[in-house]
Amino acid sequence: MLDIRLHQLLPIPLGDELRQKPSDIWNRDFSCQQGEFVHIRAPSGTGKTTLIHFLFRIRQDYEGRILLGGEDLRDMNETRLARLRQRHFSIVFQDLRLFPAITAKENLEVKSILTESSPDGRIAEYASLLDLSGKLEDPAGRLSYGEQQRIAIIRSLLQPFDWILLDEPFSHLDRANIHRASELIASACKAQGAGMILVDLEDDDHFEYTRKLRL
Repeated sequence: MLDIRLHQLLPIPLGDELRQKPSDIWNRDFSCQQGEFVHIRAPSGTGKTTLIHFLFRIRQDYEGRILLGGEDLRDMNETRLARLRQRHFSIVFQDLRLFPAITAKENLEVKSILTESSPDGRIAEYASLLDLSGKLEDPAGRLSYGEQQRIAIIRSLLQPFDWILLDEPFSHLDRANIHRASELIASACKAQGAGMILVDLEDDDHFEYTRKLRL
């Protein structure tokens, strides 16, 4: 089981400010077990995206420790980190990070290549579920932001994972598409016994969360 433990984690650039504010995460000892669905409500300026980037080890400018299955994230070499991202951690970035010049389908196929996983027909299946079947051959940069967001969600589900990190994943989706996307994510998580950490500006009931916290 790949449990997550945070020990006195605090972003260095925001340290002085965040020490003065109550938080369920920053500057505390916090842990969550694989399989939990955790919602973290995070007002602007409190480090929402920063936390996601720390957990995915895009940034390391923090005090404290992040332990994944008891292993310090900072101590992982590049090979171990790559394996973590291929097999254990998936992510939907707030800024999506699609390749705009290639098609939506090619964006999804690239993810499968990078994670050494086979989509096994899931690209077509998931695109149909999220009403994107007619968009797969379009350059990603020509899609609406909501369509790009749904492509990014599909991309995150085309690999094995123990945890999925979601940074405002539904910010440009209407209620119907949020419902479809959240059902697909929840189903993929439960099929793998995976956990979820979702950070957002507001509270929501899109999933059956095991915990709701404030950043």
